[in-house]
Amino acid sequence: MRSIWNGAIGFGLVNIPVKMYSAVEDSNLDLDMLDKSDFSNIKFKRVNEKTGKEVKWENIVKGYLLEDKYIVLDAEDYTAASPEKTRVFSIEQFVKEAEIDSVFFEVPYFLEPQKNAENAYNLLLKALQKTKMAGIGTFVMRDKEIFGMIRPYDDKVLIINRLRFAQEIRDYKDLKIPDQKSPKEGELKMAVSLIEQNSEKFEPTAFKDTYAEDLMKIIKQKAKGGKVKKIEEQAEDSGKVVDLMAQLKASLENSKKNKKVS
Repeated sequence: MRSIWNGAIGFGLVNIPVKMYSAVEDSNLDLDMLDKSDFSNIKFKRVNEKTGKEVKWENIVKGYLLEDKYIVLDAEDYTAASPEKTRVFSIEQFVKEAEIDSVFFEVPYFLEPQKNAENAYNLLLKALQKTKMAGIGTFVMRDKEIFGMIRPYDDKVLIINRLRFAQEIRDYKDLKIPDQKSPKEGELKMAVSLIEQNSEKFEPTAFKDTYAEDLMKIIKQKAKGGKVKKIEEQAEDSGKVVDLMAQLKASLENSKKNKKVS
């Protein structure tokens, strides 16, 4: 794996030099965009808006439009904005991971200790395990401030979960959310039974991205000249009155049958 950030974790007055690696990878198929007429690849070019000519990467800069004038930024400007955050992820507070709603979670990254930082790295790992806490803080990566949570993963490695800032979470008040009316006692009891009947310990390996595999089967089928059967999509009648009790009963019976089969 190739590291995407080199810096340090600030744990009090202790600095732990680390390298950061992406902890996830995309499982989607790598599909190319093609011209429908001859299946030629579609290429995107960086073009000057005024001249229409292509611009090389080395001649591209970034700027901010301020009062009808672009202010161009260079590498030194990004570092000067917050020099300490470009090199150090300082843990500002410790919290219980369960206190952080899943809506804040984004991308996870593995942390690897650099040379001579193994002892300090292991100390933080064990301390977080013992206290069952996670460290919260910010740092700068690729010219952007990252809000993150550092925690032990699999009892062997430290991981940073990138978090969304509170200002990035949209307000749901514009949605048409129904009033919090109490459901019928029988329906609630049956819904709870359905949940309890299908409650299991979370096993992530039981879930797999099968859509990409199914799509690859179709690709191979078409490569051999085969035809793909068209599926008729049925539109749901959103205005139809639903008999919740009947659906719950059918769900419970179906769940029981599936458990007997398995």
